Amino acid sequence: MDEKKLEMMKDQRGFIAALDQSGGSSSKTLAAYGIPATEYSTDEEMFDLIHEMRKRVFTSKAFTSDHIIGAILFEKTMMSKIGEEYTADYLWNEKHILSFLKVDKGLQDQVNGVKLMKEIPNLDEQCEEAVRKNVFGTKMRSVIYEANPEGIKAIVDQQFDFAKRICDHGLVPIIEPEVDINSAEKEECERILKEEVDKKLATWNEADKIMFKFTIPSKENLYLDLYNNPAVVRVVALSGGYDVDTACEKLAKNNKMIASFSRALLQDLRVDQSQEEFDKLLNDVIVKIYEASIR
Repeated sequence: MDEKKLEMMKDQRGFIAALDQSGGSSSKTLAAYGIPATEYSTDEEMFDLIHEMRKRVFTSKAFTSDHIIGAILFEKTMMSKIGEEYTADYLWNEKHILSFLKVDKGLQDQVNGVKLMKEIPNLDEQCEEAVRKNVFGTKMRSVIYEANPEGIKAIVDQQFDFAKRICDHGLVPIIEPEVDINSAEKEECERILKEEVDKKLATWNEADKIMFKFTIPSKENLYLDLYNNPAVVRVVALSGGYDVDTACEKLAKNNKMIASFSRALLQDLRVDQSQEEFDKLLNDVIVKIYEASIR
């Protein structure tokens, strides 16, 4: 593990941009960007279009390490190039921004009030490729809908099991057990989740560095004490469907929690905007998210 990059992720002010939309969410992202499904007919064409959108964000003069520490990539983005460099190399060499790879393969059907991740049969191969491509870490998402202790424990167990395998490759995994913002039991879900995470951390090897990505909690600073564990590098927040203003307002009330937003970051960007307009709108939202992340 690169100690310089690790210290940067631990200490640098800023946030992580989530640009890891997969097959299930890419069409929605493109539609919001102004490219309807009628503009492409195959998955390959869809992924080419979304890579062009991501390239436009990454190469924008607004997208810099002044406000952004890292970016989460989809596998096809990691394997694609910006100019002559693979995406992670471009981000590091040209922008001094770290990269994370989304490794999960989507969600299982809901059981016990949660959706576990599907199995990741090629996890070790993905990690090996990520190391070759100079990626810093990974990200994997599961979702909690109900305050079901059995389901939430299963989510945490699965996340930590995968995290250990990822750590063994020298990568830093982001564990993302999202609590649905529309859950009628959101605060209780988060209480149970925190208890299960604390139990895992009590026996976790502090040499295996990890990060967490949580829904912004109903109880402010619920996750702040996770920083007391030397294995925890950073705690970040997903926007979870909140618009950017709401997400930033809620995030700002949680000390040391930084953003890792996707929809909230991209919500005002459109394919037909001039580069000047695109850069201005992107800069405005980046500054807004940054300010919420450093309070």
